[in-house]
Amino acid sequence: MATEVPAVVATVRILDRLATEAPAAVSPGHLVTELGLNRSTCYNILATLQRAGWVLNLGNRSGWTLGPALLTMSGKANQVMSAISQQELEALSGELGFIAFLAERTGAGDYVVVAKAERQNGVRVTVGVGDNFPFSAPALMQAFGAWMPRAEFGHLAHRHGVVKFTDRTVVDPQRLAEVFESVRKEGFSRSIRQFNQAQGAVAAPVFDARGQVSKAVCVLAFSSELDETNVTHVGASVRACAQRITQRTGGAETPEAGVAAP
Repeated sequence: MATEVPAVVATVRILDRLATEAPAAVSPGHLVTELGLNRSTCYNILATLQRAGWVLNLGNRSGWTLGPALLTMSGKANQVMSAISQQELEALSGELGFIAFLAERTGAGDYVVVAKAERQNGVRVTVGVGDNFPFSAPALMQAFGAWMPRAEFGHLAHRHGVVKFTDRTVVDPQRLAEVFESVRKEGFSRSIRQFNQAQGAVAAPVFDARGQVSKAVCVLAFSSELDETNVTHVGASVRACAQRITQRTGGAETPEAGVAAP
């Protein structure tokens, strides 16, 4: 009969415990206590697994969860990745008090809502999973388009058009190129009364493993709640949410991946 290797047994127990709670994180203290592990051994195993991408540290207060490398080998990868996105959207919505949603591009050139988290109180702007936004919806177009190669965005803009929804909508090619540069620098797009005079929106890109924008996190609110006075603060929170989703799902953020211009 083969002899069990203690470190391997401990590793399996740690991974089993993290898988049970995924996508929620487990603190190292709980792992040590619940599994009866030596603290130093537990931390060394976690550090080794993290270097391999099998676990991920979400911060001292949040703890550890399954890493992107392990998720890609799991039959539950899509399920867990969806749960990660939902978890992060709910945290963002709770922080800001706005609806937060995740959108991806469709083959028709528009954007479809694939997940959302509603604000809990008051009159609110809302969207539904499955709802579509047109190609030139400013916040989403900028979040996706700012990282596209020049030729690709130009082709899409020619095919679908860049619509002037309000007198604030940026449609001039040179001005739009400047907006894209700003979006890449700040890490998020902003649309204050550009799509609808009564609304404001902020969006940030989620990158896939190839360093390409696969989705965008977006928040939407009345323009009386989201305007020039707080858009930078809101944008930082949206960007941080998108970065966490990118990190937790195995994406590779590449802020300078392609200099787009219309």
